[in-house]
Parts: sequence; structure tokens; C-alpha cells
Amino acid sequence: MKKLFKSLAVIGLFGALMSPQAIAEEDGPLYATDYDFSFEGIFGTFDRAQLQRGFLVYKEVCASCHSLKRVKYRNLGEPGGPEFSKAQVKALAAEAEVTDGPNNEGEMFQRPGQPFDFFVSPFPNDEAAKAGNNGALPPDLSLITKSRSGWHGTLKSLFTYSLINGTGGPEYVASLLSGYGKEAPEGEEKEGLNYNPYFVGKWIAMPPPLSEDGVEYADGTKATVEQQAKDVAAFLTWAAEPKMEERKSLGLFVLLYMAVFTALLYLVKKAIWSNVEH
Repeated sequence: MKKLFKSLAVIGLFGALMSPQAIAEEDGPLYATDYDFSFEGIFGTFDRAQLQRGFLVYKEVCASCHSLKRVKYRNLGEPGGPEFSKAQVKALAAEAEVTDGPNNEGEMFQRPGQPFDFFVSPFPNDEAAKAGNNGALPPDLSLITKSRSGWHGTLKSLFTYSLINGTGGPEYVASLLSGYGKEAPEGEEKEGLNYNPYFVGKWIAMPPPLSEDGVEYADGTKATVEQQAKDVAAFLTWAAEPKMEERKSLGLFVLLYMAVFTALLYLVKKAIWSNVEH
């Protein structure tokens, strides 16, 4: 019986440690590439330059189809984010055309965007979005990195790893955007869809959105497809968690406070009970 349990334990360990990528390739989408983002870990912070590059990719590529409904233009200038200047934020907001009103005649009207406005969506409603995308509804990207996981079913999905490095949402986004171009299995072509092994089902309605040098970075960074994918994934992570840096700082302060408080309680307890016989 002991030998049986040992054999089962070895088989289970082997199954857990064997290449999850190999399993994924056969049965489902590929697991995301584990990119090294600056904001990972309990001490991680956003790279301001990367956030600004990522915003550029979103603005020039993604914004034509995908909304960012939970983000306001003024958020772009707040601490912990891309930290654009006030003048830059006002200029970026003014590029958008916002439907406002009603006016004194009871009619809606168009005006330039203001920093207090939410990002303007590319379509007025979901039906218009579907009509403009062959029946597919482009998801809002405000929380996309929190609503997706890059490595379900792997050792990285364990609570302890996820607690420090997250569930792989940014890695999923970056892998998906840079994952086009691979050949589909013979005989599996689907009309109107594009093969992407990182997508659930491996066939996605969205055509490859990124191209080499598709944008021009002001800081001179080479705009490869992978670089653009990582940059916009970082920006969308900030969009989903704009207070990440503040939250981490507060968390570290609380942990330090609890450690000091625990030590003081121990010393007080020791002093009170030092003369009491046990």
C-alpha cells in the first residue's frame, strides 16, 4: 500500500511539474509569456516612460475600437500614473469630442473634451460597436488586465505566487497582442477569424493590431511589436489599478506597524508577567 501511495505521489508531482506549455498547446491556449514588468512584486512601481509609451499605443491603435470607460483624462496627470503635465492633459482631452447637454433648447451638443471627462468611447453603443466589427463586440479595456489570467492551471496560479506577482493579466495581454503570425494547424482555418494560440479557442475576430514601427516613440525606443505589446499592457495595468503604488506603500507601512506593535506587546507582556510565578 505504501508503494502505491508513493507511486501516486510521484505521478502527481510529475504531472504538476511537467511543461504546462506542452499541455496547453494540445488542449487549449498557450500560457502567457512571463514578461518582467517593473510593477511586479511588493516593491514594484510603474515605469513612467513605459506608461506614456503605452498610452500612445492605446491612443493610436487600440482606441479606434476599444473603450476605456473607467478612466478620466485628468487621471493621466495624477501621481502614480503616466504623470503628463497639466498642459499635456488638457491638450489630450481637447482632442476628444464629447456629447454634452441638453442645452437651453433641449438639444445635445458636441464640445471639446475636458480633463474631468471620461475617455470618449469609439462607438455610441454596443450595437454600433458590433456593426463596425463584423458582429464582434470589442471589450472595454479598463479592467482587462484584472479580468484575464495568463496561466490558469500552472504552478504560477498558486495563491502565494499570485499574491506577489498577480494572475498574469498583463502577460496575457502582451502575449496575445504579439502572438499573431504563427501558422494555424492544417485544416483548421476559419473564415473571418485570425489564428492566435494565446486566445481561448485560438481563433479571434480581432486582426493583428500591431505592426513593426506602427507608432513613433518620442523617447527613441524601438517600436517593435513585442515592445508595443508590453508597453500597452503596462498602461492597461495602470488603468485597472491606478492606485497600485499608493496601495503597496500603505501595505508596507501597515506590515511595519504591525511588526513594531507585536514586538511592543511582547515586551509589555514580558514585563507584566516577569514577577509572576508560573
